Amino acid sequence: MEHEKDDKAKGSWLTYRPEIKVHDCTVRDGGLINNHHFEDGFVKAVYDTCVAAGLDYMELGYKASKRIFAPADFGDWKYCDEDNIRRIVGDNPSPMKLSVMADAERTDYHEDILPKDQSIIDCVRVATYIHQIPVAVDMIQDAHEKGYETTCNLMALSLIHDNDLMEALDLLIQTPVGAIYLVDSYGAFYSEQIRDYTATFLKAVEGTGKLIGIHAHNNQMLAYANTIEALILGANRLDATINGMGRGAGNCPLELLIAFLKNPKFRLRPVLQCIQDHFLPLDGEMEWGYRVPYMLTGLLNQHPRAAIAMRGGDAPDDYVAFYDELSEKE
Repeated sequence: MEHEKDDKAKGSWLTYRPEIKVHDCTVRDGGLINNHHFEDGFVKAVYDTCVAAGLDYMELGYKASKRIFAPADFGDWKYCDEDNIRRIVGDNPSPMKLSVMADAERTDYHEDILPKDQSIIDCVRVATYIHQIPVAVDMIQDAHEKGYETTCNLMALSLIHDNDLMEALDLLIQTPVGAIYLVDSYGAFYSEQIRDYTATFLKAVEGTGKLIGIHAHNNQMLAYANTIEALILGANRLDATINGMGRGAGNCPLELLIAFLKNPKFRLRPVLQCIQDHFLPLDGEMEWGYRVPYMLTGLLNQHPRAAIAMRGGDAPDDYVAFYDELSEKE
């Protein structure tokens, strides 16, 4: 049987694009579950796994403001101080690059993000909501001038009006940012929407040399499918987490993604070993992954905080009452 090839696809399922870079976000996104109180052994295991699996980047956590987030309430990976990072990775004698996320208006970036020659970090990922774009632009410029690679995660894309999105993209492409990520913060998007947004982002950066990435959440069990949709169309920066660990419903599972990618530099076995040795023992201690309450917030395009609170409350399985509560807010 003959099949016509999709002219928009950047490859086939039998080929691979060496320009695709995979970015592990396990410790950073997973830290949102436990206020970043990961033990050193767990963080080291994730680091060693990412190196062994041939990943391009690992995100260690946030560069959060200690004025806003009291250190007594959070673990080391909320702040990613240099000494703490080096305690895990030493001088990072691997080709894998290290990154941190800096939230707009939640980071004392002028003081806490050191010049690159004083840091083991390679990449600063600025995360911003649409109304914070002016701050994000300044943060990107600051990190670039300090010598870092930069990306920008445009969060809660499902709530941004088209005109505002185009203006934001226009402002971002005028910065030295290396990649712009479309972020399905609420796990609300379907593949058709991802297809349209990826095309919009790619057109916006055409001719600039900037890359497009995707960071997907799994509220409707579509994080993996949506990541594949974006990469087929030309997104070359892909976020994932081991065993899908991340806030609420979690993220695109790393093991699924690198099994799909045909690049022989990626190795699946170390990821499976890490899941077996370090993630399965967390069952019952930390909760992430698909649950009906997270599906409902994704379906209704709402932040998962209500579902997270519900799962930690007195009636974590009262799905009907939760659905009625959410519906009343629509």
